[in-house]
Amino acid sequence: MQQLATQSEIDFSSETYKDAYSRINAIVIEGEQEAHENYIKLAEMLPEHGEQLIRLSKMENRHKKGFEACGRNLKVTPDMKFAQEFFASLHENFQTAAAEGKVVTCLLIQSLIIECFAIAAYNIYIPVADDFARKITEGVVKDEYSHLNFGEVWLKEHFEESKAELEDANRENLPIVWKMLNAVEKDAEILAMEKEALVEDFMIQYGEALSNIGFTTRDIMRLSAYGLRG
Repeated sequence: MQQLATQSEIDFSSETYKDAYSRINAIVIEGEQEAHENYIKLAEMLPEHGEQLIRLSKMENRHKKGFEACGRNLKVTPDMKFAQEFFASLHENFQTAAAEGKVVTCLLIQSLIIECFAIAAYNIYIPVADDFARKITEGVVKDEYSHLNFGEVWLKEHFEESKAELEDANRENLPIVWKMLNAVEKDAEILAMEKEALVEDFMIQYGEALSNIGFTTRDIMRLSAYGLRG
């Protein structure tokens, strides 16, 4: 496989780079905004963890501001309309589940799928980011692992009664991740982020999260296959 450009070979000021960055930057801003709102909703659904979830929502808001600064640093206006459409399916599924009081589905979408997607994207982006964005993204990744941990811990404690709903939510939402990855493949490549690396990192993060909750290796292989069919 041809190696994509290294950081020293990337022209961060080129129009091609800035055009692709306008969509990728918007996606991370919107992703943090979605997470901010989702954690506020989860705090209403899990009042006994409200304080912790509100703290997570505030962290996501800080991340959003950091990524907005990354765009300003490169003099790029994020394409927020594109980003809102990009997240529309997961957003809708989260809202529907929340309205039905399905805490398990909401946690799978936010604490597992969105957090693992973010961690994978940031891990692959950091080596090829401009210096300003790299510092911000490295700080964000550390926080995201603690957000992932909240969902893992809660779902592990409620694993037996959550298992069937987790499997249903996985079946419905994991194929969406594949469509999302396909939608950004060309832009990610311009930023020197390989789709295969994104897929691999996401599947590793997601598989580890499922394992930490209580699923067996055999279960994880079966659950992960839904994404491949998406």
